Amino acid sequence: MNRTFGGATVSCVRGDITEQRVDAIVNAANARLAGGGGVDGAIHRAGGPSIMEECRTIGGCPTGQAVRTGAGDLPADHVIHAVGPIWRGGEHGEADLLASAYESSLATAADAGARTIAFPSISTGAYGYPTSDAAAIAMSTVAALAPTLGFDKVRFVLFSEADLQIYQQALGRVAASDAGGP
Repeated sequence: MNRTFGGATVSCVRGDITEQRVDAIVNAANARLAGGGGVDGAIHRAGGPSIMEECRTIGGCPTGQAVRTGAGDLPADHVIHAVGPIWRGGEHGEADLLASAYESSLATAADAGARTIAFPSISTGAYGYPTSDAAAIAMSTVAALAPTLGFDKVRFVLFSEADLQIYQQALGRVAASDAGGP
């Protein structure tokens, strides 16, 4: 599924984010940039040790922010390490922090000259953010910001069929509201 917002095409696919041929891929990182499981572990394994070496030099990243490293052996040029919030029931600013992680990722990638970017589902794995809520935040944030930062393509790469369907539904809702539909 593809939708266009002000010249930026947003799509959702099922796949492996480490195989995406885009300018930048986003890593769902932890605040210490210390590597981990899920998407974070997959990116570090596929990209090789140079990514971790750069992360150690950076030292860390606050929740809701993002930092950039090279992409090592990945087919992308950059890895944007975004730190999403841990879900604590929704009453601790989680929505604002998650939106900020997407905003910071896009701004960091744009500053590096990226015009194409691939995102995972930030904070929905070990951090426990409800996928449908996270997808709505991701889509509305990306639809609003990607065109203003000059992105041509934004791809959400989801690991499971269930997550893909949730993100496609969220994309459809944002596109309908952008077009003035129901």
